[in-house]
Amino acid sequence: MIFRRPTWDEYFIEIAKVVSSRSTCIRRRYGAVIVKDHVIVSTGYNGAPRGSINCVDLQICKRKELNIPAGERYELCEAVHAEQNAIINGSPERMKDATIYIAGFEDDNHFANSAPCLLCKRMIKNAQIKEIVYLLKDGRIIKGDTF
Repeated sequence: MIFRRPTWDEYFIEIAKVVSSRSTCIRRRYGAVIVKDHVIVSTGYNGAPRGSINCVDLQICKRKELNIPAGERYELCEAVHAEQNAIINGSPERMKDATIYIAGFEDDNHFANSAPCLLCKRMIKNAQIKEIVYLLKDGRIIKGDTF
């Protein structure tokens, strides 16, 4: 039997998938892992801000009820994005020149397009994270923007 070790990108995307399992969002579950020199710096998943009631506990999603397409009307959503939570939880010194890995699932457990939204891209750039790696709907891993 031939044993194949995952690449570093595959390895950290798998960890981002596991992190997404902590999400408190009904509609989509995302996980983000910030990595530098093959060491995890921080993780984050999407969900209500600390101290707020989670959508999964309320069983209410305003955007889902209104059938809002993905990527639109974020102001109706209570959740903080996985990337944002990973940045908030990370040390600024360790995030500089790091890579962020993002993986997500739709409510039917299929992969979601995990490319960061425009606001998250700005936050990633501002955190001085150098590279974005994310999962596509078809399961492919994409190396996205580099800063």
